[in-house]
Order: sequence, then structure tokens, then C-alpha cells
Amino acid sequence: MEKTVVHIEAEVNAPLQKVWDDYNSPQAITKWNQASADWYCPSSTVDLRTGGRFQNRMEAKNGSFGFDFEGEYLEVLPLQKIVYRMDDDRKVWINFIEEGDNTRLKIDFEAEDMNPVELQKEGWQAILNSFKNYTENN
Repeated sequence: MEKTVVHIEAEVNAPLQKVWDDYNSPQAITKWNQASADWYCPSSTVDLRTGGRFQNRMEAKNGSFGFDFEGEYLEVLPLQKIVYRMDDDRKVWINFIEEGDNTRLKIDFEAEDMNPVELQKEGWQAILNSFKNYTENN
């Protein structure tokens, strides 16, 4: 069965190198990786290389729920592109595009079957918007 691919993007008012660094730094990830103010990312590990793995712990601030978002990097082209596969076998493609002094992030991800596609898109876009806000203000 073919998976539905969802597209999100954001223009970040920051140079490509800063966007790349903030997107892939475990220290930065723990500051921006949440879809809403009632969630947070207490820990992150990143082995940014083809065949490397990542793990981001996601938790509700009230302690009611948490999960590990993790997977394996399939392709890493520094300052250009990252492709990874989540542990549930869905793929994600991230493109970093330099546009003058700004950087456009284009992300495509395979949707899962448990939640409506629009809800997934909103959640992923909210996290990307949180990244944009963090990177532009730090």
C-alpha cells in the first residue's frame, strides 16, 4: 500500500549554516521540538551521518504521556538534504534551500494511518514553526 506524502515548509530568516546547525544540534532541538506549549523535548541524541540514528524524547509537560521519536538517517548531504526513516518505517525528506540571507526548509513526510492527514500536517507544521521562531530569535 502506497503511503500518503505530506508537504510542509517554512522560510527562516537566518543564514543556511545557522538553520542547518539549529536543526541538527541536540541542544537546540530540545528548545524548539514541540508542537504546542504543553509539550517539550527533554532530551535529544543525533548521529548525523548516513546510517546514524537520532532519538528525541517527547513528553507532555504534565507528565501524562511521552514517547521516543527515533529513526535512522538514510542520506545526509551537509547544508542541503537529509532523508531519514522513522522506526515505524515511514520516510522523511528535508531540503535546505538558501535564498539570499534566508533559508527555506521543505519537508515531505509519509503520513501514518492512525490520525487524519490534516491533523498530522498541522502538528508537523507547528513543530517547524517552533523551529523557525527559535532560530530567528536566538
